Amino acid sequence: MRLCFLVEEQYRHDGMPLDVIRQLDAWGHQVDVLWPGRSLISLSDAIQAGSHDAWVLKTVSGGPGLTLLEAAATAGLTTVNDVRAIRGVRDKALAAVIARGTGLPVPVTYAAARPEEFAEIPETEFPLVVKPADGSSGRAVRLVATPDRLRDPAEPTGTGDPGAPGDGLLIAQPYVPNSGTDLKVYSVAGELYATERCSPLHPAHAVRERQVPLTPEIARITAEIGTVFGLDLYGVDILLGPEGPVVVDINDFPSFRQVPDAVARVSAAILDLARNGTTGAAGRPANGQLTAGQAGAMPSTATAAAPPFTAPPAPPVPPAPRAPRPAASIGGGR
Repeated sequence: MRLCFLVEEQYRHDGMPLDVIRQLDAWGHQVDVLWPGRSLISLSDAIQAGSHDAWVLKTVSGGPGLTLLEAAATAGLTTVNDVRAIRGVRDKALAAVIARGTGLPVPVTYAAARPEEFAEIPETEFPLVVKPADGSSGRAVRLVATPDRLRDPAEPTGTGDPGAPGDGLLIAQPYVPNSGTDLKVYSVAGELYATERCSPLHPAHAVRERQVPLTPEIARITAEIGTVFGLDLYGVDILLGPEGPVVVDINDFPSFRQVPDAVARVSAAILDLARNGTTGAAGRPANGQLTAGQAGAMPSTATAAAPPFTAPPAPPVPPAPRAPRPAASIGGGR
């Protein structure tokens, strides 16, 4: 198969997706890599109907790669995830509306252009978690204890770019009391895996990130998110609050840390999606609600034990032998 990966600057040395690219290459598939933001891309040559079996995007929110992925979809190419699904979760304000409208457990959400505008929220709803609607990797997320602290400068949080939010929309949600840890639940084409980790708002809480069993309720919520948004490869951040699980973030193509054989599993899932198509809009019912059949098809139990991984079969016609390529030149142009 022939695949095209869009890898943005922040992920140029990241094992996810670079190790996936190497794995697909080792299995005999042709992988082209484009680097939006740091190289010239000939749109006329790169994006043509039938040029690739699928395009895959690893990007930060607001990065140029999503526009290129949308262009590929417009040309009729398969995208992983479906490009409409990515748009639905990249905008956190839009994601909150979609999730709450389908009954998913998300906090009440407010939006404003400037943090001081959140002072109109009743003080009984403080503390608030304030973050950019187009943020990623925990960038510029902050906990605001009282309305008079809204103008305080943001302190760096998360694992991504520590810069403050730009001119885009901000969202605010009431803080959900928790133990200082959250769950990151990954879905690899229907297989679910959960890890416990330190919450970005509690960096001093020393917790070793580790895989943990999934409860039936968490498994159901995670699977429902995939159906509602039309996602195939995704991650969900869940807090265990006093009233039960609360979804606080959804990510397309996350790191898949702690997933057993993550590189091989994600690589195999991408090949399967390239062959058979992604969930996309078909995963989201027209009225936003799940049918009884869809709800019944969701996993009722899940554990930390992963099924044995079996590598996908080699392509029917093996490519001609070629010399191994150094990691720095995969797909060219790095």
